[in-house]
Amino acid sequence: MAIRRSLRAATILLSVAAPLLVLTACGDDNDTSTSEADQLTVSDQWVKAAPDGMTSAFGTFTNTGDRQVRIVSASSAVAASTELHEVVESGGTSTMQEKKDGFAVPAGESLTLKPGAEHIMLMGLKQPITTGESVQIELRFADGSTQTVTALARDFSGNQEDYQP
Repeated sequence: MAIRRSLRAATILLSVAAPLLVLTACGDDNDTSTSEADQLTVSDQWVKAAPDGMTSAFGTFTNTGDRQVRIVSASSAVAASTELHEVVESGGTSTMQEKKDGFAVPAGESLTLKPGAEHIMLMGLKQPITTGESVQIELRFADGSTQTVTALARDFSGNQEDYQP
């Protein structure tokens, strides 16, 4: 008799829980379990070849998710420090400065880092970066997730902005 009651209770429990498990497995459009790093794809990434000093990295960041992604910092083994930068016009001169709140990429949109605009600055190069070399850059997001991007070094002589520490 006790076994029969236990079986009936288990059957009732399963009949109630099974649909909930199916709904949970299906998820929903507002699922926030995906990290910001998982929402971002990077294409056309490259870094300016440089013998020493500093250089910049560029590329197109596309947010494939349904919520904003914010890149808050970057790092690379080839540089003593790495900053997220923007270029501002001041008195007819282009000047680079750190972008303190990082790069925001709205849901479903892209952000292109390019010479003369927003870019990743690699400062205090530990070695020359030569044309054709691959440079790894780790991006850190507001949610703490990270993504490593490999950028190919190439020659580029344009955009000689002034750096304001």
